[in-house]
Amino acid sequence: FVFKLTVAKQQDHFFQAAYLEERDAWVRDIKKAIHHIDGGQRFARKSTRKSIRLPETINLSALYLSMKDPEKGIKELKLEKDKRVFNHCFTGTCVIDWLVSSSSVRNRREGLLLASSLLSEGYLQPAGDTSKSAAEGLSDTPFLDLSDAYYYFPDSGFFCEGYSSDDDVVLKEEFRGTIVKQGCLLKQ
Repeated sequence: FVFKLTVAKQQDHFFQAAYLEERDAWVRDIKKAIHHIDGGQRFARKSTRKSIRLPETINLSALYLSMKDPEKGIKELKLEKDKRVFNHCFTGTCVIDWLVSSSSVRNRREGLLLASSLLSEGYLQPAGDTSKSAAEGLSDTPFLDLSDAYYYFPDSGFFCEGYSSDDDVVLKEEFRGTIVKQGCLLKQ
């Protein structure tokens, strides 16, 4: 799950993700940043709290911990779609149902806004083409209240069987260097 980023000064930076979905998310975000900068635009990560006017009383970190609670949280499942098996994930509908049943929101519409905030802030990750397309802005909302839109917790051990990505080919090279921070290897 390693990819290489070559900067203008011909320096190579190698990044290693913990799993395929994380690598793909990094590649997608880096491509988006490069696209903005090449287009002459400033690139800055927008705060979800400001962009959707999320009330100050909502603590996304605490909500995330509640969602992950083994007893009362969202149950992670093994789901199958399009001959692919998604391990340690859940549906968009499960998230909204949980938010409503836990009294975190008053209705499904509020749940959709809150779930979109969790997704934008990285507490939830999209798994599968349907949820990835929505997260990339190809839908009305970044989060989908659908039973075929899959999501996972970033630290859940999620993995997908039967997946192959033709877009991001990682060339096999010998990786040497010093670790400058966890997940980043600087080639000497």
